[in-house]
Parts: sequence; C-alpha cells; structure tokens
Amino acid sequence: MVAKRHEKRVGYIRVSSLDQNTERQLDGVDLDKIFTDKASGKDTARPQLQAALEYLREGDLLLVHSMDRLARSVDDLRRIVLDLTKRGVHVQFVKESLTFTGEDSAMSNLLLSLLGAVAEFERSMIRERQREGIELAKKAGVYKGRKPSLTPVQVAEIRKRVKAGEQKTGLAAEYQISRQTLYAHIAALGE
Repeated sequence: MVAKRHEKRVGYIRVSSLDQNTERQLDGVDLDKIFTDKASGKDTARPQLQAALEYLREGDLLLVHSMDRLARSVDDLRRIVLDLTKRGVHVQFVKESLTFTGEDSAMSNLLLSLLGAVAEFERSMIRERQREGIELAKKAGVYKGRKPSLTPVQVAEIRKRVKAGEQKTGLAAEYQISRQTLYAHIAALGE
C-alpha cells in the first residue's frame, strides 16, 4: 500500500524562550513550509501558530514534534486537532508517532486526550517543583531572583535625563528595556 501524498507538509515548531534552540524539533523531516514560535504555550494566541492554522488547507499535513509543542492544555490540544481534521488537514505528532486524520477511531481520540492530559500534568508538576525549589533556595538565602535590567548608574543617568525633559520612550529603546520597566524604575525613585 502506498502512503497518501499530502498537498503540503507543514511544520510547526515552538520553543518557550528566545534563546532556546529549535533545531532538535522536526530535524530531518521533509517539509514544504515551517512556522516557528518563540513563545510560551500557555495559550493559543501565538502569531506563528495562528499563521499556520490559516495557511493549512484540505489535504495538507501538519507535523509537530510533540503534543506539548502544539498546546499545553488538553482542551486546546483537542480543539486544534479536531478543528484541523474537520477541515481535512491531517495532524502528525512525531515524538508520539500519532497521526490524526478525522477518520480516527475511538482509541485514537482516547490517546489524544490521555497523552494530552499526561503532558499537561507533567508541565504542572514541573512548575510545582520549580516553585518549591525557589522557595527552598530563598529560605537558604541562595535565590537572588532575576538579574536587574539596569545598573544603579544607569538608573541615575535615566533619572537625570528624564528630569532634563528627554522622552521616556526614546530612553527605553536606548537602554533596551520596556517602557513599563523604565516607569517602574522612575516610580521607585519617587518621580
């Protein structure tokens, strides 16, 4: 039996932060187009995911490294897969070796829900262990938190420049910080 040739083989890759590497996902998989998000998977409002969902047409195949790369919750995972398969798009998860076509058996739908629930549970356990680790480190006096985005010298310089009338938006861009961070530093100084 010859495997069906899909119109387009579309890859979706997601990493949680800008410095994470996307190369291990879908490495060596033949794709016509790739959409890559560098964002949290906590919701589906990711620009490249939305672009991929709009791009996909009947007969296409969406390839994703694993279920947790597509969605973090079982509800989102099921909704995305069901919406795509209703449109005639096949969805394949490489790590789990599962493909959903819309003609899926009750067993396939159970696996989608079950494996999605396991991934969601695993993620919540990681977050819980991370919180516990931070609390223990704080109690031990080891946890210092995130490195400040500005040095005290930079804060003093910004304060002086704001008093001189410089635009806060321009200063935020120059120091490569958000306006909210700039306003927080100014507010902390009693401006």
